[in-house]
Amino acid sequence: MSQYAILVYPSANRVYTDSSPKLLRAELAVFGAAALSAGISEISEAEIGGVGYVTFTTEAPLGEADLACLSNLSALYALFEVTGDLLRPLAVRRADRFDSDLLTIQKYPGKTNELFTKLLLNVTLLTAGRGFTEPLELLDPLCGRGTTLNQAMMYGFHGTGFDVDGKDFDAYELFVKTWLRNKRIKHTADSGALRRNKVRLGRRLEIEYGLTKEQYKAGDTRRLTVYNCDTLTTDELLRANSVDLIVTDAPYGVQHGSHREATLSRSPSDLLAAAVPVWTRVLRPGGALGISWNTYVTKREELAAILTRAGLEVLDDGPFGEFEHRVDQSIVRDLIVARKP
Repeated sequence: MSQYAILVYPSANRVYTDSSPKLLRAELAVFGAAALSAGISEISEAEIGGVGYVTFTTEAPLGEADLACLSNLSALYALFEVTGDLLRPLAVRRADRFDSDLLTIQKYPGKTNELFTKLLLNVTLLTAGRGFTEPLELLDPLCGRGTTLNQAMMYGFHGTGFDVDGKDFDAYELFVKTWLRNKRIKHTADSGALRRNKVRLGRRLEIEYGLTKEQYKAGDTRRLTVYNCDTLTTDELLRANSVDLIVTDAPYGVQHGSHREATLSRSPSDLLAAAVPVWTRVLRPGGALGISWNTYVTKREELAAILTRAGLEVLDDGPFGEFEHRVDQSIVRDLIVARKP
């Protein structure tokens, strides 16, 4: 047996820092079951030299592929092998393609903690059985100001987002264009009105960029597309079975909604009941959908039923039921993931 210790990333958000070790333990269990060759056991929290760590044991020493995979744990700051009373640091090789300021520069009220966004994406990715270096297609159908899309860029994924809020669309367009320009990343960008069958649906932003200058020159590029329109148009604008992952942070109150149907209540439950079947149509067989939400406004059983009715297989056993955590007095956040058969 081999033993390891993870130093947890120090979050700027105190409440999230308090929750991080618990969330990391659940995320680590998902990694162990889905992606590692060495079985993980005895996941716990321990204090070593007055500092808190998340510890775990494996049946065999971690290999290079296992270490590369674990390097992408959302709250992992440093990884050590425990040898007696000593900690031996192990090299962390994250799949990140860009500087971390892509995730941290944006500051605005209501922004989802970027470490949790990475956790949600990680768990969804592993549920789909996919890897961190594949050029996958990711959809965030309620993308806001693009936190999930930015994490998709970090992993080298293609990203598509939908959001009905024009101010969020404008803010994200300004941010991502400025960031790409300041980082001197080779790209092209185009934006304007979005129409289908002579009907104006909203606006669009289309960016094509290279992970490196050499890849851009060779035509090996990634796409980032954002639609400022109703999320219920997702299956009109995207091909059926074209998306590998759907990852989204559902509305915590009533600030989001659909303009498509006047009779649709703008509560999160009603929005998800109408939208999940639409999103599912563009998800590939074997793909996975991950949603985070406020349990005060929608019960887990209700959301699981919505996903099941859409033909998805909900994962609720083991660590998948251990991600609930408090954000503030009005928000207790949880996540749920489901796979398309």
